[in-house]
Formats: sequence, structure tokens, C-alpha cells
Amino acid sequence: MKTPPKSGLPAPLYVDSDVKLLAAVALMQREPALALDTESNSLHAYQERVCLIQVSTGKEDYIIDPLAIKDLRPIGALLEDPRIEKVFHAAEYDLICLRRDHGFQVNNLFDTMIAARVCGFKETGLGSLVRQFFDVSMDKSHQRDDWGRRPLARGSLIYAQMDTHYLLPLRDHLAAALQHSGREEEALEWFREASQLPPARPRQYDGSHSFWRLALPNHLTPEQSAVLKAVYNLRENIARKRDVPPFKIISDQALVAIARAMPTRMSDLRRLHGVAQSYIDRFGEPLLSAVREGLASASPTPPPPDPPADPLVVERYTALREWRKAKAAQREVEADVIVSKDALWSLAEIVPESLDSLGEVRGFGPWRRAAYGEEILGVLRRWAKPR
Repeated sequence: MKTPPKSGLPAPLYVDSDVKLLAAVALMQREPALALDTESNSLHAYQERVCLIQVSTGKEDYIIDPLAIKDLRPIGALLEDPRIEKVFHAAEYDLICLRRDHGFQVNNLFDTMIAARVCGFKETGLGSLVRQFFDVSMDKSHQRDDWGRRPLARGSLIYAQMDTHYLLPLRDHLAAALQHSGREEEALEWFREASQLPPARPRQYDGSHSFWRLALPNHLTPEQSAVLKAVYNLRENIARKRDVPPFKIISDQALVAIARAMPTRMSDLRRLHGVAQSYIDRFGEPLLSAVREGLASASPTPPPPDPPADPLVVERYTALREWRKAKAAQREVEADVIVSKDALWSLAEIVPESLDSLGEVRGFGPWRRAAYGEEILGVLRRWAKPR
């Protein structure tokens, strides 16, 4: 079935059965490159999942419904096929979600956002690049749609289609820019690293410890922390049962306000600043019961503080960061295009002494070692031992 066309785009093919998927994949397998994107429902479900997979070829736009298809292995095999280039924009989130939900591995990746950043483009969002190269404005009003809802509105489907419709020609423009600037190998190394990211982690909740992420930075007393633990656990349980994100039950700010005030009567709860009346109308009595539970319980023991950072490691990191800043300014790119922040900390802690040992640090493939390795080792040598 084709959805009705809008805004001059060809009608996308909506793939919502195993038979349709097999037919679509048979056509996609003939293509040298595919443009892909996904939509997930993190803003609307307790445990998010991939709800749409969009694919564009040079001839058709497809919208694949993984919630309606029983066997998605054909699309998984397509993603793994190294003969076909897979073009994403800002692929990281899509890839880790596909791996988490379905175990899919994407081989032969081209990421248009990475390519644009490596080339030094100042605006690297998909909307900005499509506007720059094709003079087309993308409607982003559907970004927060509930992608798990069925049926999806026409506007949502068109939004999803737009996210892949221009990716293949955009890829060609950016591949030419990489070639012109001599940055092809650098981008390929980025692409390989992105395709090897571990899967996204499902929402994890520990009723004994999760609440500390609010209690500690808000400097709550032991008694207030006990109340926070109780109302935090209440929110989590309601969210899980209703299959919605916890913030849709009650905000972090409201939880902290309740923990600070420790109200035991409805009138006290209604007087609190930062707690919406809608929360109180829906969950007032359970919240008061949770407050009483917290007040009656023993004060929780806070987790031990993180050990202080080694001053020499901090000095190495600072020196590496200054080197990176100068190199990025020289190339006119963002600093993390040179080396990521995480990689800098790893370098400062591990202190590799050779190009080979530098390769053991995540983010230092052959290209980056050849381009920056000696300079980085030089910085590290100056900070190898305390002065």
C-alpha cells in the first residue's frame, strides 16, 4: 500500500507484513546504496523500541513497520551485507537501538553528519544540509510524535519519509567534499568506529540506588533522602505499569520539592511550589502514602564518593585538550572531530608510549594514529612523570 503523496514527494511504500518485507528486500538487494533512518518511542514508552525503519533507494521510499512484521531477519541480512552501502545521518542512535532490539549489525556505513563534520561544515543537522544542497525546508514538527501509535498520521509518515528521501544525493555531495579535501580515509575510520558501537541499554532501575542521582546533587538530608526514595520508587512503578516514561508521571523537580517539604496532608501537598496540580489530582494520595513510608523508614546509606582524580592525570588531560583545541582551530573543525573527550581521558590514564600501544585506545584507528600519533605521544612524554 502506498500512502497518499504530499509536498511533491513520491508516495512511500508502507511495508507492514512479512510478505511485503520479502518483496521489498528483494528489490533493495539490487541497489548499490540504501538510505536508512529509524524512529523510536522513547518519549512515550517505559522501554523504548524501534517503531519504524525508513529506507530509500534511488527509485522508492519505503517505511517498514517492525511492530507489524513477525520476522525482520531479511532486513537484518540486508544491513549486514557489505556489498551495499548504508547511508544514515547521525547514525549512532539508530545503530545502537537496532542492535539492542534486533541484534542487527550494520556494515559498510556512510554517515552524512560525520562526513559534514569532518569536512568542517558549521551546520551539520540534516535539515540544514538539505536546505543548503537542495533548497528544501524539512518540517520538524513531528519529532516528538508517538511512533508506537497505530495508525500513524499522514504527516508523521511524510516526516519519516523525508528523513531518508534526500540522503543518497546528499551522500554524493559530501563524498565529493571528502575527496576534494583529502579526508576520505579519516571519514571511513569514523564510519567503521560508529558501526561497532555496543547496543543501547534498556531502561535500568535499581530501587535501592537510582534515587541518589537526585538526592546527592540537591543536597537532601538523610530524612529527605528516605522520602525521595519512596516517592521515586512510586513514580517508577506507576510508569512501568502504564508503559510511559517516568517524567510523564511526575517530574524530577516535583519529586525533589516533595522530598524537601515532606508533606503528610493533601493541603500541604497542594501548597508546594514546583508540583503541578495535575500531578496532585492524579497521584496525590499515593504520593502522601509514599511520603509517610519514607518518614517511617531508616535513612538510606549514600553510595561512596568517587575517588578523586589523580592530579597528574588531570594535567595530562588538560595538556591533551589544549593540543586538541589548537589542532581543531587549525583545521577549522569541532574539537571532537580530532579526538573525542573520552579518548583524551583514556590517553591521560593509560599513557601509551608507542604508536602500537596508542592503537589499544578506543578511537585511535590507523588513520588517526598516523595523523596525530607522534604529536600526542610528544604531549604525553612531557607529562609522563611528576615534575
